[in-house]
Amino acid sequence: MQRLAVYCGANAGQDPAYAEATISLGKAMAARNVDLVYGGGRLGLMGIIADTVLADGGKVHGVIPEMLKDLEVAHKGVTELHIVQNMHERKAKMTDLTDAFVALPGGVGTMDELFEAWSWNALGYHNKPFAILNIAGYWDSLISFLDTMSEQGFVSAERRKQLIIADTIEDCLDRLAAACTSETGSFTW
Repeated sequence: MQRLAVYCGANAGQDPAYAEATISLGKAMAARNVDLVYGGGRLGLMGIIADTVLADGGKVHGVIPEMLKDLEVAHKGVTELHIVQNMHERKAKMTDLTDAFVALPGGVGTMDELFEAWSWNALGYHNKPFAILNIAGYWDSLISFLDTMSEQGFVSAERRKQLIIADTIEDCLDRLAAACTSETGSFTW
């Protein structure tokens, strides 16, 4: 795994554990020579992950839509900043630039990005692994609902298993790296 797309909030959230884990992830990525691909902002967890990877000698590839450049306050210090027309182009560009995806705590945008990566994988548009880093139990309710979706027949057991759920950074990075080198399949309902 050479590049990892990190989906996360433009806010830091209420629990200091979110920022602490984001810093730890950034340090672990830089130590493993894994470049960051992210939404291009300098605020919240987005800014924290970018600043950490850069401070530890890593490379950061930001992708931000023109209309969000000022709202999210585009990070001017990244290795490479792609300015695109809209959110569709942002997600497509991030998918092109990365080898895998991980979601940290975030809001509707983070969920949109994660679910689009998952659905594009399901439809065979890419064969890249995706994960949730479940910092301080942030994603517990969503994970439970995803299990309900599977139990009720709306997501196959095979498709549900493709979403990597990790509680630690090392486990998350190890499992994503392993999935990058294996045949993860595509078009699995």
